[in-house]
Amino acid sequence: MKYPYIAYCKDIDIKPVFKGLTRDPLIVDLSVGSEVFNAVDITNQPAFQRWLDQTMQNQHTWGLASYLEDRETILSRYPQMREEQRYFHLGLDIIVPLGTPVCAPLDSVVQESGYEEGPGNYGGNVLLRHESPEFDTFYSLYGHLNKEKLPAPGDRFAPGEVFAYIGDFHENGNWFYHTHLQVITQKGYDTGWVSKGYCSKEDLAIMDSICPSPLSLFRI
Repeated sequence: MKYPYIAYCKDIDIKPVFKGLTRDPLIVDLSVGSEVFNAVDITNQPAFQRWLDQTMQNQHTWGLASYLEDRETILSRYPQMREEQRYFHLGLDIIVPLGTPVCAPLDSVVQESGYEEGPGNYGGNVLLRHESPEFDTFYSLYGHLNKEKLPAPGDRFAPGEVFAYIGDFHENGNWFYHTHLQVITQKGYDTGWVSKGYCSKEDLAIMDSICPSPLSLFRI
């Protein structure tokens, strides 16, 4: 069975990436023209984090920012994005507090684990490989993690087991507190999409076979 249809298979038990998420999430629009940009300076991530904390206080314990958003407003200041016009977000940003444990959604082997330095990048990051007789092999990528508590390549994790933690500004690419959850197919892995968290407008037509929506992998 191919991803994302595993979500409909009774023999596949997908565990939450974050335990104990309660209430509805705050949905944060980071696309071009968002009203968020009128409320806070999005180029100042500590200020944006304070805005998130204030907005969520007593109403939300977590938040989400969407897959395939056009984030040119945020990303055009980063040369690595501007050069290839890669502004469309390939992950689901799950907004949780600093230090929150991140759990494996399925049986997992750490394919890659490392640190991508520089503002706008992943910081601490982990790529998990998921293999099963029930589905075709695919990968899930987690960015903006604590770089001091990363697992080693080859480590194995059971569904629901903690493998990493949300990182701070100095180690997460200078982003607000969240993880970037991205699903990558075997084709996507073989063609170099592990290092790309965003795509260009021209690439959108092939993304379903390369980096499909992570929503089927995300449970609460």
